[in-house]
Amino acid sequence: MLRSREELEGELGGAARAWLHEALAEAAHDAATGRTPDSGPYTAPPPWELRYAAAGRHCGLEHADSVRSLLLTEARAGLPSVTRLYEQGTAAERRAVLLTLHRLTLGALALPLVEDALRTNDTRLVAAAVGPYAAEHLDPHGWRHAVLKCLFTEVPVESVAGLGRRARGDAELARMLGDFAAERTAAGRPVPADLRTVLALAQTAAPGPCAPAAPTEES
Repeated sequence: MLRSREELEGELGGAARAWLHEALAEAAHDAATGRTPDSGPYTAPPPWELRYAAAGRHCGLEHADSVRSLLLTEARAGLPSVTRLYEQGTAAERRAVLLTLHRLTLGALALPLVEDALRTNDTRLVAAAVGPYAAEHLDPHGWRHAVLKCLFTEVPVESVAGLGRRARGDAELARMLGDFAAERTAAGRPVPADLRTVLALAQTAAPGPCAPAAPTEES
């Protein structure tokens, strides 16, 4: 779970807290000046991007996701920065990008990063990729395959944001889940319990328009 700035300041030691203040000030300055750095290979990244990579070393690995997320939001990171940090980052740095996408004003432009994460078998990236940003922007086909990816890699489906809303009454998802379960059974492999959870949702009729109220005797 991502921590707020106030929570981090209450948990970090003095040196780490001072480092965080400096890093966020650099990110805020970048946002205030409207800097849009050239993404060419010979252009130095803004200082806050260098801080992004160093977050775990200065604030502890347990706080790194939260610190990196704060840096992205404070800098109001655009697509060039987000893409650069994802493509050049470690798995942990990529995860922080994925966890923060829904807090940035990128529209659907960052979907290629989500799709890249879903092509991996790194469960940390898969779990981060199916968060609120994917729930909002993945098309039905991509979202269904994201759910199947979670089942295949044993990522708990509770990681899938908007699962109840998007899975309910989805007949195509129900068919895909049925095929997946049949393949597992034929191969002598257990069917994940999470599959039954999602299948029950997909087989539940989507809520329709409210029926008109029955007339009363007084009417």
